[in-house]
Amino acid sequence: MLTLGFIGTGNMGGALAQAAAKNKNNRLLLANRHPEKAQRLREKIGGELTDSRGAAAKADYIFLGVKPQMLETLFGQIRETLSARSDRFVLVSIAAGTSMEKVQRLAGGDYPVIRIMPNTPVSIGEGMILYACSDNVTPEEEQHFLSAMAAAGRFSPLDEKLIDAGSAVSGCGPAFVDLFIEALADGGVACGLPRAQALEFAAQMTAGSARLILESGKHPGELKDAVCSPGGTTIQGVRALEEAGFRAAVMDAVIAAYEKNFKL
Repeated sequence: MLTLGFIGTGNMGGALAQAAAKNKNNRLLLANRHPEKAQRLREKIGGELTDSRGAAAKADYIFLGVKPQMLETLFGQIRETLSARSDRFVLVSIAAGTSMEKVQRLAGGDYPVIRIMPNTPVSIGEGMILYACSDNVTPEEEQHFLSAMAAAGRFSPLDEKLIDAGSAVSGCGPAFVDLFIEALADGGVACGLPRAQALEFAAQMTAGSARLILESGKHPGELKDAVCSPGGTTIQGVRALEEAGFRAAVMDAVIAAYEKNFKL
């Protein structure tokens, strides 16, 4: 049994803990600077309440679920606890724009680090999780981590230098897609659909289209062309999106998110 300690049980830390809870071989330690938040999560998924030092002292994998600007404060609380340990452990960082080298420096030791960039769908097992391992993470530790968190979704190893770029697509992307789905539903309402049905149609269409890309292996352009009959309705919708600068706006959103990483 692996012990996973979650320091920070907000949106992302909580979503990862929910995924981890699906593996009954995981022991979960939940800590938050607002204990009532950790308690609410415990009531939902189980696990044990603790504080940051307790998680740092006992967990095999210590998930650092705090904002990048809070890491220094967090390590100020747990640095001595980490240095006092004689057993092996791995730090799992989800802090945007924060290198593994910086995590090690703030932690005060050359500890093994797995840097991950997850997204909120991990809570339902449909996440896209990018990850990189420091040189001192063993293959066994990597595999144990992947097995423990398999219920979170799809994992993809990535060179650390590309993590921020990948996160701008898969980490920030759910917000962009949510905005798109909401706009689709609003369009349906404008055409007379009841809102609940318009939202259902838009959400399921998006989920199905994404699954078709992944399972067919076809380029999205090819799939788009298959829907656009000559002189038909869809190509007119595509024309309207192109005229409004849809693709350029999406690209700009990804670039803006990527560039923000360097200001954190």
